[in-house]
Amino acid sequence: MSNDTRGTEPENSDAAAPDALEDTAAETPATEADADAKPESANAGDSDAEYEMRRSPALIATAVALPVALVVGLIVMGVLANRHHSRDPLALGSVPAPAAAGPECTALLPALPDTIGDYTTAELVQPAPPATHAWQLPDGGDAIVVRCGLDRPLEFTKSSPLQVVNGVNWFELRDQTSGVTSGTWWAVDRGTYVALTMPDNAGATPLQEVSEAIKKAMPEKPMDPNPIPN
Repeated sequence: MSNDTRGTEPENSDAAAPDALEDTAAETPATEADADAKPESANAGDSDAEYEMRRSPALIATAVALPVALVVGLIVMGVLANRHHSRDPLALGSVPAPAAAGPECTALLPALPDTIGDYTTAELVQPAPPATHAWQLPDGGDAIVVRCGLDRPLEFTKSSPLQVVNGVNWFELRDQTSGVTSGTWWAVDRGTYVALTMPDNAGATPLQEVSEAIKKAMPEKPMDPNPIPN
């Protein structure tokens, strides 16, 4: 009897091979399934990351834009406020006004408008002349001024030409030789004299609006001009 086992080894090897193949085949589907599952999970993660990347710049832009808009708004408001307050108080000299405290002037001042076209009520340097109101443009410049209760002007005579505006008789007083660019109009039919001084480039609006205020606040009275000089 021989002890040579070389003839039996191939049989054992062949018998083991199918089992090994079966084990390998059994393991392969699980490995492929795992491989298929991992890319899906990775793709989902990539999609979320990509969405976050797209969303983040929009959120950042919005977060930056809001403070910038607020700052710009505050700057604009500051510029407008400075324009409004850059106008210095207006200094007006005193002139004789014996009737400034009378009932006609007391009624007229509150009836005057706050604005005349682009002109707004001006702050006056104190002590301001009594029964006086003024308007200026936002940047200052020549003012529109109303004074109430003045003496009758010497130049107003029976031969003076008059102009009626909204029911009020006005006499214009202007130095034609001085080259000035403003004039003074006098309301001469209210018993109490009202002077309106305004720049020529203000147009007719000041005369119209002040006439309306005078007509409402001061009753009409007979005119009393100076006699014609010899």
